[in-house]
Amino acid sequence: MRIIFMGTPEFAVPTLASLAGYGHEIAAVYTQPPRPAGRRGLEVIKSPVHQQAEILGFPVRTPESLKNPQEQEEFANLGADVAVVVAYGQLLPETILTGTRLGCYNGHASLLPRWRGAAPIQRAIMAGDAETGIMVMKMDKGFDTGPIAMEERVTIGPDMTAGELHDRLMLIGGDLMQRAMAALERDSLTLTPQAQDGVEYAAKISKSETRIDFSLDSDAVHNHIRGLSPFPGAWCEMPLGGKTERVKILRSGVAGSEGTAGTVLDDKLTIACGSGSVRLLRLQKAGGTAMNADEFLRGNRLETGLALS
Repeated sequence: MRIIFMGTPEFAVPTLASLAGYGHEIAAVYTQPPRPAGRRGLEVIKSPVHQQAEILGFPVRTPESLKNPQEQEEFANLGADVAVVVAYGQLLPETILTGTRLGCYNGHASLLPRWRGAAPIQRAIMAGDAETGIMVMKMDKGFDTGPIAMEERVTIGPDMTAGELHDRLMLIGGDLMQRAMAALERDSLTLTPQAQDGVEYAAKISKSETRIDFSLDSDAVHNHIRGLSPFPGAWCEMPLGGKTERVKILRSGVAGSEGTAGTVLDDKLTIACGSGSVRLLRLQKAGGTAMNADEFLRGNRLETGLALS
């Protein structure tokens, strides 16, 4: 089929590569415009999808908005059979949703209707979900409300981080979208309306919710840490070398010890929670490199009874 691909981050790259690898004609690739990067914002970086499209030799378009009538006309003039959307980063006007012969299909990283929205991978882990997945959905005017075409379910391990789940779903998503497009081409793709109950919204992660609250029970603290690892990273403040420093916690484990919430319980970085405790396994000081707990403790002394906040 003749496909318009719309995506931006690394998560979308395997889907683009899969569609191209199976011989579909990629009419154009839409992605977010290059953005300033680096500490001073002096370097302008193309998105991962932009870079992959150039490697594959596909035409790339980077409009700031698709609300412009001229952009919508140019989209329609591509004469595509279908548009495939994976983490594009813009809301699509109705004229774009209907601007191809067969409509727009989205690869979404949750089991809809649970976790509609911007951060489904992080929210699923933070909520302690035992299962998630990838769904291919035909897009409509609503916010992740369209009918489901295909799904692939994935178990979330008790210590799996958002980064690990992201990478697994990323690869599954490419294969699932290719199977969906093959069925669509054969006119054998079945669409099923989403359930009306069980709707949850995966709001974008805000900076204000990244700080660890040790007054919560150990499961909630552990889920918070792994749900934000590696980015943006859950953090706390530690008394290190006579000053208070911010430290990201990138990996943890649930422990059974008890104590006053936020206090160090032993020499293995076990920290008391509101109920139970967590062991901090991988840490990163501001501006430093990530390191395992034993390496961290060789250069940073945290005595039993000290309080983290």
